[in-house]
This record gives sequence, C-alpha cells and structure tokens, in this order.
Amino acid sequence: MAAAVEIVSFGYLHDEPPAAHLTIDLREHFRDPHVSPELRYMTAHDEPVRTAVLSTPGVAALALATAAAVEAYASGPSWGLIRIADGCAGGRHRAPVFALALAELLRDAGHQVTVHHRDLDKNVVQR
Repeated sequence: MAAAVEIVSFGYLHDEPPAAHLTIDLREHFRDPHVSPELRYMTAHDEPVRTAVLSTPGVAALALATAAAVEAYASGPSWGLIRIADGCAGGRHRAPVFALALAELLRDAGHQVTVHHRDLDKNVVQR
C-alpha cells in the first residue's frame, strides 16, 4: 500500500534528532566525507560527495532495509504519515545523500515522499 513518507536528514552535532518512527544513525559505521579535505566543504549537492557516500559498503543495503521497514509500517492497520530521520555528524554529507537515495527507492515503490535536509546548509562543524 502506498504511504506518505517524510524523510528528514540532520546532523547530531547541531541539535537533537527530529521526532520519527525510525531514526537511522549513520555516524559510526559509514565512511565520513568530512575527513577528506577535498570533500569537507562540499555537500550532498555535489557529485563527489554522493559518489563517496553511495560507494561506501553497507549504505545501499541499509537504504534497502530502511525501505523494507517503511513497507512494514505502511502495511499496518493504521493510516498516517511515516517519518524517517537519518543523521550523521554534521548533516551535510552522509545523511542527506542517504535520504535522497531512500526517497528514490520509496518513490519507485509508489510512495509519496518529501525530503527535508535540516542541517545541510549550516556551516561545517569544526572537529
């Protein structure tokens, strides 16, 4: 069954995670483009960042698993918006790329998807 899905990407270093039915934490297990000086000041809008994130082992599998979780929520007896939040450290690289990839999978499955990048345009976190 098609569902309305809202995906919010965010950075844990900026604020608390947004309220969601499912929160995906991308900080510990996936390559961080921030550590590469040539990618640090780029964002998910830039192809080199998208390539770096999507070529990280496990990211595609996690996107597929998250899409499967959305399908499970959508098959339940209650109607309503399904909220997914996905976060990385600063919210400029991993989280927004993952959000866009997940949105594409869900749209291909017939869901109505909106994506909001809470922290994408914030300054790079110095760490």
